[in-house]
Amino acid sequence: MAAKNQYTAAQITVLEGLEPVRKRPGMYIGSTDQRGLHHLVYEIVDNSIDEAMAGHANAIIVTLNDDGSVSVEDNGRGIPVDIHPVTKRPALEVVLTTLHAGGKFGGDDSGYKVSGGLHGVGSSVVNALSIKMRAEVFLDGYTYVQEYKRGKPMMDVKKGAKTTKHGTLITFTPDEEIFDTTEWNLDIILTRLRQQAYLTRGITISVLDARKKRPAEDEQFPRLYRFHFEGGISAYVGHLNQSKDAIGDPIWFEKETPEGFVEVALQYSQSFTEHVVSFANNIHTVEGGHHLTGFKAALTRTINAYARSQQVLKEKDENLSADDVREGLTAVISVRLREPQFEGQTKGKLGNAEMKTAVETVVNEKLAQYLEEHPSEAREIVAKCLLAARARLAARAARDSVIRKGALDGMTLPGKLADCSNKDPSQCELYIVEGDSAGGSAKQGRNREFQAILPLRGKILNVEQARLDKMLANNEIKALIIALGVGIGEVKEMAKLRYHRVVIMTDADVDGAHIRTLLLTLFYRYFPELIEGGYLYIAQPPLFKLQKDKEVRYAYSDKEKAAAFKEWGVQEMDVQESEEGEGQPAGEAVAEEGEDAAVSGRGKKGQEEPKRKVRVNVQRYKGLGEMNPGQLWETTMDPERRIMLQVTMDDAEKADATFTTLMGSEVAPRRKFIQTHAKGVKNLDV
Repeated sequence: MAAKNQYTAAQITVLEGLEPVRKRPGMYIGSTDQRGLHHLVYEIVDNSIDEAMAGHANAIIVTLNDDGSVSVEDNGRGIPVDIHPVTKRPALEVVLTTLHAGGKFGGDDSGYKVSGGLHGVGSSVVNALSIKMRAEVFLDGYTYVQEYKRGKPMMDVKKGAKTTKHGTLITFTPDEEIFDTTEWNLDIILTRLRQQAYLTRGITISVLDARKKRPAEDEQFPRLYRFHFEGGISAYVGHLNQSKDAIGDPIWFEKETPEGFVEVALQYSQSFTEHVVSFANNIHTVEGGHHLTGFKAALTRTINAYARSQQVLKEKDENLSADDVREGLTAVISVRLREPQFEGQTKGKLGNAEMKTAVETVVNEKLAQYLEEHPSEAREIVAKCLLAARARLAARAARDSVIRKGALDGMTLPGKLADCSNKDPSQCELYIVEGDSAGGSAKQGRNREFQAILPLRGKILNVEQARLDKMLANNEIKALIIALGVGIGEVKEMAKLRYHRVVIMTDADVDGAHIRTLLLTLFYRYFPELIEGGYLYIAQPPLFKLQKDKEVRYAYSDKEKAAAFKEWGVQEMDVQESEEGEGQPAGEAVAEEGEDAAVSGRGKKGQEEPKRKVRVNVQRYKGLGEMNPGQLWETTMDPERRIMLQVTMDDAEKADATFTTLMGSEVAPRRKFIQTHAKGVKNLDV
């Protein structure tokens, strides 16, 4: 007789077909949140992109249907519907119901030479995670149809009406049992598909939003979008640099090599930051890989060689560094290879070592040729790199000065910093506070055990328009760098971060918003690791203090204030708000039991004395300094009650464009942005 806790074969669970996908969806699409939901669309679109890369399709239409489903149609060859020799089932059914089935695994006679669908699980995973899916194939003059429910076929493949079309139409409805949300975000889909259209030159990708009830933010946009870029990644670089003062036109070249196809586009601008993105088989390799390493090495070598051949760099001069030649650079590297090896579940890094040599060889040859044939642009590029080198040396001296004053060892913290007693970074918080007044309240109201306060005087430097040497001369920025403890530039060590919650706490007015934006620019450009690690937050102080008799409430938005008024039986339109300091009489709302009554502001009374009055005092907080230490702790700093926004970076490309537009030196893009969004601004405090 087997022991009670014996481990036997009977305890092994075997999941057949697509059951593993429904059991562990995160293994196949990363997560079940909004990001995982949109991954379903990408998987189906990627199959159509593969058809386009193979030269069999030039149009893809994505439709957001009113019932919550999504349709993806291409004009490719159509998924085969003949009987598969091994499974004895139609190939369409095999592809959509079997993991690792598709035309991407064979040799030269396989369906695809290059493909983004590395694992061949895309379509079947989408099928498994959908309440229902319908596949229509237009092939050999007929329409073939099959329908599925949660990955299982509901019918055999049926041969239907005649058609002159060719291609595949997949319609699927995501399963609410699997996903946290099934609400499609049009902006996320458009961003991804625009990128794919740039990478696949000549293809047309259309997006039709056929939903009758769309999110409010989408209402201002038209329903049909179409992306078609004959310039390919050259146009992509132009798009990324549209808000920057660019040097010449984008440089573009491509070449077929034994290791794979290499395509590169690059352009310099007068900005101080680099923006280099890389792709392998149209998959965005966010962590880079060997193709990106090869590009960087070739770029540095080629520009140095040209500068020396033109006697711009003398024998005694040092070579330009890798950072020097990438300052102000925007580049897109796209490679296509037969057997891609991606590292990590999300395919974030290309592991094919041979692509380093391939990209390096192509860039060395083609970029050197461009520089020789375009001497005017070449001189401007080299001059930009030399200026970066001089600035680097000046910045190194300034940085060393900061380091000597304790940036790394924490021995000499800035005098204005009120540090916390806890030395465990994972427990500590740093509040960056606007002004000495708010700083004083925060220092008195905080929990000294784990909360540190750093008040900033005035507005810090706009680092979008300044190099590192000028930035380090700013006392407020220098104090912040020393307080963080990680250093900056080449010697930055994030392991030495002294606080795992860095909180920006500014006033709820225009100046406060500007200071917050300047700080976000600093963190995004010089400490992106804080954002990527989830360490950066924005405090949310209340906008109003509401008091009825002895009951006090804080409202963090106009909506919360209106809800409180409704509960208390007071008409919001009658309330006169006070913006005066603590202890001053506030606006007073009066309502009679059973009906609304007019407001008596500062002692004024209606003509008739209500039998029973509801008095509400309303104070509008214009600044943090208007709150006493107790109120600031209670509303904004107490971990049990506070509201904080975590700063994230889901779309680095969009973030880069936004900071360049709003904080860069070019005025025209900023004016256009303000004119476009001015009508959407509500309750602007000036």
